[in-house]
Amino acid sequence: MVVGVGLVTVLTLAACGGPGGSAAGERAVEQAGRADRRPAPSATQTANAEEDGDKDTTTAQISTFALDVDTASYGYARRTLQEGRWPAPAEVRPEEWVNAFRQDYAQPSGDGFAVHVDGAKLPSRDEAVMRVGLQTRGTDAAQRRPANLTFVVDVSGSMAETGRLDLVKSALNKLLDQLAPGDQVSIVAFSDEATVLASMTPLTAREELRSAVDELAVDGGTNLESGLVAGYEEASKAFRTAATNRVILLSDGLANQGSTEWRTILDRVKEHAGKQVTLLTVGVGRDYGDELMEQLADNGDGMAVYVSSQEEADKIFTTQLPATIELRARDAKAQVVFNPSVVDSYQLVGYENRALDAEEFRDDTRDGGEIGPGHSVTALYALRLKPGAEGQLAQATVRWQDPDTRAASEESASLGADDLAGSVWDEAPVRLQVDVVVAAFAGYLRDKKAFGLDLSTLGEHASRLAADSEDPMVAELATLIEKARSVG
Repeated sequence: MVVGVGLVTVLTLAACGGPGGSAAGERAVEQAGRADRRPAPSATQTANAEEDGDKDTTTAQISTFALDVDTASYGYARRTLQEGRWPAPAEVRPEEWVNAFRQDYAQPSGDGFAVHVDGAKLPSRDEAVMRVGLQTRGTDAAQRRPANLTFVVDVSGSMAETGRLDLVKSALNKLLDQLAPGDQVSIVAFSDEATVLASMTPLTAREELRSAVDELAVDGGTNLESGLVAGYEEASKAFRTAATNRVILLSDGLANQGSTEWRTILDRVKEHAGKQVTLLTVGVGRDYGDELMEQLADNGDGMAVYVSSQEEADKIFTTQLPATIELRARDAKAQVVFNPSVVDSYQLVGYENRALDAEEFRDDTRDGGEIGPGHSVTALYALRLKPGAEGQLAQATVRWQDPDTRAASEESASLGADDLAGSVWDEAPVRLQVDVVVAAFAGYLRDKKAFGLDLSTLGEHASRLAADSEDPMVAELATLIEKARSVG
């Protein structure tokens, strides 16, 4: 089966190499039943579908993935483009680009998720984009539970570059002003080896913590393994069951001593990480170890962000982090079941690193994503519809565990073919249009191909949407697309 050219192709390219449906998803079809009993596809058809990256819903109607709130890929690519360089394709993860942008999903009344599903038809016949939006309830920082925060700070020689350690120290001092009296902070520095500059200290002793921040000075190599092990040990020793316990790694990710592989590093801290200690990686620097920092976060029950300016650091440390310290959900996963009588093929955009087998959705021993208050997670699907098809198009379900009791809950929403907006550019919500432009731009940067949409057209849409939304990030997106045109 050949995917039609146009925006579906753009979105498919953005997600190439990742499974929109898994082998387990194919096996689950027999359990779920088929609404369409067409003959099985031939070997040639199957090969074509796999090559194009889309999934024929007659053989794979279930898409399952762990939630992800990382945004580091967008932050680092933005800096790269602003400096006149093209991002490395492997560092462009479309889902992180989309999740970096503000959404307008309604929040749930409780501590779980609200599930929003919408979509729109594309210019090419029988093609559409579907959006699954998952939203948690925000929180008042003054009402949150206390926190134990262990900062693991890279002070190796590479951190001497302007915009690395100086930025980190400034952000840490500002964060100390934002935290509450019931919070506690530990500071670990690492270069050739790790040094504990401040054991877990209550915020009532802010001056002691400021003195520890002032001690951070560049020296030696980058033994990230040593730093992270020491940080988790500190977090484990001071663990409070009534608090949020988190390790925050601040580094350029350029490990050159000790173990430099994320799997080995996480094996070293697995025992401590298993005690409900989550991880946040904060990347800095022009040269950045993207894969190491992203995989540490994804596999360490946390998230990855990247900052390149004081403004971005202040936003992370003085606004986002204090408000999202605690968790709303552990091991959160999403599963989308498509109706094969309506959807001919589909492709999940991104989430290659978070793909799961269908049966793992309700396996609560299988790792998912950790989601904080006020977070939104967006997944885009490129669809090819059956001509004239009517009825339910898909059902999306999110499953998560309570952060304290580990009790599992689910929430679902569905979308019908008649619910699709008639035109993505003329009738779809502005935020959905922005998401499509962001995902298509990420796909272009990964593959340098856009078929029906080139950078000029994407730039025109971004400029129009910036005016409609009055969102500075959308205006920045238009600028980045123009920059890509000049350096591509």
